Amino acid sequence: MKPILSKAQLGYMKAKTKFEDKSKVLEKRIEEAAKVQEVTQEVMETLVVETGFHEAFNALRDAENELIDWSHMTMKHEKTYKDNKKAIEDMYAKLNTDPQMRARIIQLAMKVR
Repeated sequence: MKPILSKAQLGYMKAKTKFEDKSKVLEKRIEEAAKVQEVTQEVMETLVVETGFHEAFNALRDAENELIDWSHMTMKHEKTYKDNKKAIEDMYAKLNTDPQMRARIIQLAMKVR
């Protein structure tokens, strides 16, 4: 039986898949461009926009933020949260300054049922 996922979890999974797909397309286009010209910053910026990578990155970041907000609200109703409120709030406070903490919170949020 498949686990039931929240709207935020489904949105994150969809955005992550799209981002990964666009990333592969961008890598291929960079390889192709490198065969015929130097890949300058200007060329790279053009490829990022043309492939939809930039848009997919922004969508992923928005989906991550929605997932994090959802998990934070959901956790507040758990007994574990009440017992460890300070530690959990410290984790969420570091979310925008510590990329590893952000990744950890996202991983944990995907496990919430």
